Amino acid sequence: MKFNSVGIHKIIHGENFKIVYPCNLYECSFGDNCFVGPFTEVQKDVMIGDNCKIQSHSFICEGVTIGDNCFIGHGVMFINDTFKIGKPAGGLKCLWKRTNIGDNVSIGSNATILPVDICDNVVIGAGSVVTKNISIEGIYAGNPAKFLRNLDEGTISRCKERK
Repeated sequence: MKFNSVGIHKIIHGENFKIVYPCNLYECSFGDNCFVGPFTEVQKDVMIGDNCKIQSHSFICEGVTIGDNCFIGHGVMFINDTFKIGKPAGGLKCLWKRTNIGDNVSIGSNATILPVDICDNVVIGAGSVVTKNISIEGIYAGNPAKFLRNLDEGTISRCKERK
């Protein structure tokens, strides 16, 4: 029986990068002040910006770009193969699609993100399935994920005042 071991291989990262083992990170890049939790896989050519937190058991496949100040909850799955030919692409990368996540995006635990573009300042609820591009800031949830409401900046300001 043959076992492949990847672990941490050829990654690029900024200052203050923290990971919790075990995880598979290979040929990907992270900005400054990033955290990656255990049992996470980040594949080749993934780019993650500054101040991002990737929680445990998440899977970020090839073709994903994540902006700055993002939060990826526990068990979030990114997909790059839409089974366009009725079955897995079988390594035919020309059939894979890209995902672009903007800045200040929070994705709740166990969400599934298909190949989409998500603009800045978006919250994706836990367990949601994002099947279409999101171009308007706000909170989205469900299967498929739908717009629920605008972000409430007033709540953030009031919480900061209470400190």
